[in-house]
Amino acid sequence: MSTEVGSVRFDPGLPYRCSPQVALRPEAFGALAYHFGTRRLSFLKSQLLADVVRDLDQHESVHAALDGRGVPEAERAAHVAALAQLADAGTIEPR
Repeated sequence: MSTEVGSVRFDPGLPYRCSPQVALRPEAFGALAYHFGTRRLSFLKSQLLADVVRDLDQHESVHAALDGRGVPEAERAAHVAALAQLADAGTIEPR
């Protein structure tokens, strides 16, 4: 099921990756994501979310990346919503 956030349609059934224009800096709370093209800074507010973003390009879909990191079922909707916002910001992009 796809989600529309802002102007971007996000489909967690598709493969994504962290944009090559984005640098992730590990932090105690998760990570900071800086987009060099837009100069936009995003906060990844959990280590688990940061790990999922780093692993996206190794999986055939966002759902598979969530499974690969063992995201609990009760937290999946929140992670999908956060990833949809990151897609809208250009932090992650379809492959």
